[in-house]
Amino acid sequence: MDEPASEEPDGPAPPPGLHALLPSREFVCSRKGQLLLAESVLSFITFICYIASSAAAFMMAPLIEFLLALFLFFAYSSKLNEKFKGIYWPLTDFLRCVTAAIIYFAISIAAVSKYSDGASKAAGVFGFIATIVYAVDFYITFNDLVAFLKQGSSENATEAQKSEDEDSDSDSN
Repeated sequence: MDEPASEEPDGPAPPPGLHALLPSREFVCSRKGQLLLAESVLSFITFICYIASSAAAFMMAPLIEFLLALFLFFAYSSKLNEKFKGIYWPLTDFLRCVTAAIIYFAISIAAVSKYSDGASKAAGVFGFIATIVYAVDFYITFNDLVAFLKQGSSENATEAQKSEDEDSDSDSN
């Protein structure tokens, strides 16, 4: 009898190869994954626009931000943040987003106001859009940091209250 074509024989799985480098679907669909992907794409487009424009002096900032966003995208998707505990990842990401938003805002204003070619104007517009995306990212990351710090301070306050209660109990004996 013929076996159905949909069944595959149980054999060893092929080695992961390049498939291991692809980010997981759950991370790409997450808010952080989408923000990092948008930051990477916008930074790359802005970089290309600056290369093609007369404002080529500004091309380094989008290139660095593109590489940093791409690195963090793959670091978060491959869970490097859980493997390397020595780096406080949310704070690193927050500082990256704050500096990127400020730098993109400044160079976008300069590109739009000082240069008249179309590529400079396009780079400025994409830079303003990137500024908004980075600002949203640092706002969300800041709220996560504040929630984490409040959680840590409430745990410390509870531990301090317990130790004070124990001290007062031992003093009264």
